[in-house]
Amino acid sequence: MTSFDVSIAIAFALLVVLLGLSFGKKEGSVSSFFAAGGAVPWWISGLSLFMSFFSVGTFVVWGSIAYKTGLVAVTIQTTMSLAGLAVGYFIAPKWNRTNVLTAAEFISTKLGHASQKFYTYLFFIISIFSGGAFLYPVGKMIEVTTGIPLVSAILFLGVVIIAYTAVGGLWAVLVTDVLQFIVLMAAVSIIVPLAFEEIGGVGMFIAKAPSDFFQMTNAEYDWLFMAAFGFYNMVFIGGSWAYVQRYTSVKSENDAKKVGYLFGVLYLIAPIIWMLPPMVYRIISPDIASTDAEGAYLQISKLVVPNGLMGLILGAMVFATASSVNTTLNIAAGVFTNDIYPQIKRKRFAFETMWVARTSTVFFGILSILVALCVSSMGGIVEVAFSLAAITGVALFLPPVWTLFSDNQTQISVISTSVISLSVNVAFKFFIPELLGVSLDRSSEMFVGVVVPIVLLIIWELYYRFISTTQNSAGNKRPAQSERSSPSNVESSAAAIQLKDLRPSANDDNEHGKKIIAIGIGGIGLIIFGLGLQADKGQNTILLVGAFLLVLCITVFPKKTFNQRKDTRA
Repeated sequence: MTSFDVSIAIAFALLVVLLGLSFGKKEGSVSSFFAAGGAVPWWISGLSLFMSFFSVGTFVVWGSIAYKTGLVAVTIQTTMSLAGLAVGYFIAPKWNRTNVLTAAEFISTKLGHASQKFYTYLFFIISIFSGGAFLYPVGKMIEVTTGIPLVSAILFLGVVIIAYTAVGGLWAVLVTDVLQFIVLMAAVSIIVPLAFEEIGGVGMFIAKAPSDFFQMTNAEYDWLFMAAFGFYNMVFIGGSWAYVQRYTSVKSENDAKKVGYLFGVLYLIAPIIWMLPPMVYRIISPDIASTDAEGAYLQISKLVVPNGLMGLILGAMVFATASSVNTTLNIAAGVFTNDIYPQIKRKRFAFETMWVARTSTVFFGILSILVALCVSSMGGIVEVAFSLAAITGVALFLPPVWTLFSDNQTQISVISTSVISLSVNVAFKFFIPELLGVSLDRSSEMFVGVVVPIVLLIIWELYYRFISTTQNSAGNKRPAQSERSSPSNVESSAAAIQLKDLRPSANDDNEHGKKIIAIGIGGIGLIIFGLGLQADKGQNTILLVGAFLLVLCITVFPKKTFNQRKDTRA
């Protein structure tokens, strides 16, 4: 990268961080900090969900798989589209109907304190590892493009992410996610045609591709894996506490449905386009090592884009991947502040609660940085991402999601399901291969991680239905109404009512959020248009994308702001 690229990357980073920090003055309550007032426009929440999930491994994990296996990477991501559509239809409106701030609050109300504590502490452990797994690709991108050591990149970016998440809360996360979506779509619109031009066109790409490059599956990622991975994604998108926040922060069940549908539609279209650059790079450089394939996306970008634009692409990719980190930090801090700290100290002041919210964000951020520094020693990001999904995803998130649709499950059933499932998954991953010499391949590992909790929950469901006509025994007694009306659960219900009351007053925050998004789009458009004026290749494409963003800026900018200015002048 040239010094010009670095300066553009820094300019974009400053733009994103400053816009995120602008919400520091707007976040005056815990409900605003963690739920953005409870009336976020559905398209903002949907784009944020897309970016939070999409950026987890797009450029490193999926880019590496696309380089090595071709169309298989697109097939894998298509399962995410189907999962998102299913979530939009079945699960998202259920979460919105609960009127809770966090999934932990729902579990406490539905299943009691023991379940809440169990899942909360387990969630904290998983969040620390997932946050670190998300932060690692960010550092990897910096290392590949700039030569900055991986450790230094992780430390620096971790501090930056912690800063604007701790100050701006959920609105900072939402706005930066939307801006990342805009700039990355713009970047890919430029990279794809330039990449094909580099190799002589689409026809040359098809002619030179490996013979199995356009197969939908392969031995490692077969249809069994696709089915299991698709179900896992439905549970993860519908049950991950970070993503539940996207359904509960919009104002109605219908809006919650739209959040899931938008995610599904975008994931149906985007992977086809996004996976093309690393696939093209396989034609240009067919023999790079497996670990170096994690940088394929950045390598093709460095090769084909003009000076300056690489800096913008790097900044966009970094913050897009970082969106998964800030989402994880925000919800982890939200669970601690809203569900754990009140049990430690019942009487607290508003400023004290906000201090806890921001301090816990910093604390979980530091732990995630430490995990990110260890990812390389765990076998690389692809191994960590899939193993984490197979071991924890369905076992952790399916039991609470199940209770959205069933009143038969109890503390005993949901906790035992998670404990047994996690134990089986961990045993097959770490102990059985050493003791018995039996190890699971990728498909079998994912299949076991999905099937075990499903079977256990079905058994419990049949059992409770069978005895539903008789008095439950003491050991299997469901959380009684007295437990659901305990002081802490009354506080949860009061918080839900308070959140409803806040929604009408959230319009000002929504207008501010739209204004910040419009300003960000305008700034990105000016940067791209300026780069197009001095570009030595792809000039027309770059200028067209820049002009489109400037028009989009005017379209998105809230009309209410213009009217207020006119009234002030009058």
